[in-house]
Amino acid sequence: MTRTRRRKLLSKCFVTFCALSVLIALVPLALILFFVISQGLRALNVDFFTQMPKPVGETGGGMANSIVGTLILTTLGSLFAVPIGILSGIYMSEYAGSRFASLIRFAADTLNGVPSIAIGIFAYGVVVLPFRQFSALAGGLALGIMMIPIIARTTEELLLLVPGTMREGALALGATRARAVFSVVLPAALPGIVTGVVLALARIAGETAPLLFTSFNNRFFTTKLTQPISALTVQVFTYAISPYADWHRQAWAGALVLVTIVFLCSVLARVATRRLEGLRTN
Repeated sequence: MTRTRRRKLLSKCFVTFCALSVLIALVPLALILFFVISQGLRALNVDFFTQMPKPVGETGGGMANSIVGTLILTTLGSLFAVPIGILSGIYMSEYAGSRFASLIRFAADTLNGVPSIAIGIFAYGVVVLPFRQFSALAGGLALGIMMIPIIARTTEELLLLVPGTMREGALALGATRARAVFSVVLPAALPGIVTGVVLALARIAGETAPLLFTSFNNRFFTTKLTQPISALTVQVFTYAISPYADWHRQAWAGALVLVTIVFLCSVLARVATRRLEGLRTN
C-alpha cells in the first residue's frame, strides 16, 4: 500500500469515526424527543391551554395558570439579567487585562457552574425569608441570577471578535470610548448577543429546583408578582410524582410544551440573527 492510499484510508476512517460519534450523541436526544412527543401529543387538547387544574381525584383540566406563570417568571428573569449581563460583558471586553475584569470573569464562570438548587436556596434566604412570602419576584430573581453569567460571557466573547479597526475608526472620528462601544462595537456583535440571550431564556424556562424555593406553586390563576405563582416545570414535577394516571398524562403534555418552547426560542434566535445581520449589511 502506497503512502498516499494509506493517508486516504486513514482520513476515511477518521471521518467515519466522527460521523458515528455524532450519531451516538444524537441517540439520547432522539429518544427523548420520541417519548415526549409520542406521549405528549395524546394529552394535548384545547382544555390543556385554557382550563385550570382540576381538584385531586377529578380528571381533565389543564395548565393555563402554569403557562402564564412561566411567561411571567422568564420575563422577570430577563428584565433583571439582560442589562446586568450585557454591561458586565462590555466591561470584561473593554478592560480585558484588568484585575477587576478577571475577577468578574472568574465569578461568572463560577456562578455558571453553581447548581440551580443552590441558587434557589440563596434566593429563598435573601427574598423569601425576610418577607415571609413565596412570590413571583423571588422566582424571577433566581432565574435571572442563572442567566447573568451566560449573557455576560457570551457578550464578552462576541465583542472580542469585533475587529479593532471599527473601534479605532470611531475613536479617530472623535467619539468617546463609551460612544464607540455602544454605537459601533455593540451593534456589530448584536446578532450573536441576541442569540445568547434567547438561549439563556431557553435554559431557565426548563428549571424546576430554584422555583421550588422561591415562587413555590399555585393551583389558582394569578398574575400578582408578590404572590406564589405556578410554573410549567413545577406543575410537571408535581403531576409526575403523583399516583394519578390522568396527572401523569398531563405531565407528558407539559413536558412537550416545554420542549416546544425551547425549540421556538432556538428558531427565534436564528431568525433574529439573520434579520439583524441583513440590516447591518444593508
